[in-house]
Amino acid sequence: MYAVSDAPTSDVWLVVGLGNPGPGYAGHRHNIGYLVADELASRMGSGFRSHKTGRADVVEGRLALGGPRVVLARGRGYMNESGGPVKALATFYKVAPDHIVAIHDELDIAFGTLRIKLGGGDNGHNGLKSMRSSLGTGDFYRVRAGIGRPPGRQDVADFVLSNYSTVERKELPFQVGDAADAIESLITDGLEKTQQRFNS
Repeated sequence: MYAVSDAPTSDVWLVVGLGNPGPGYAGHRHNIGYLVADELASRMGSGFRSHKTGRADVVEGRLALGGPRVVLARGRGYMNESGGPVKALATFYKVAPDHIVAIHDELDIAFGTLRIKLGGGDNGHNGLKSMRSSLGTGDFYRVRAGIGRPPGRQDVADFVLSNYSTVERKELPFQVGDAADAIESLITDGLEKTQQRFNS
């Protein structure tokens, strides 16, 4: 938790795409946070660069003309180590938890759908668990991109660390675009309007 003396005062938003680094993981269901982060970086007109903390790649800019400053980030570590880089960036930019947005895959939501919320548990998601532990709170925003449950008796870990199906890959750009739109809406219009528009 933050002491009163070092409480964040900035209006900067920290938007974090959760995933695993490297080309071997790029197409996995667990990496939709990275895909959405890539889409947002494209909209911001910039590529990721290494942050001086050495723990993440970032893009700094604005998602809307006259909108608040946004730091878009992808951790350089694995999913279950997400919290350390997020905490380092939050400390560097003086961002409070209520100005942090995590984009992640969600098993309990059907593929192609989204849910946006503030706070909550980690529901077995190792990236969220790590963030909660490092930040000392779960009171950050989550943009939850549905991937659905594994078919048959397939192991959950195998499922999230597998590639999207051929049919899903055709629909994936729409889900990624919607998630990016939801983040823009969340930062610009707030949670309630965003939930009304995107929670399906």
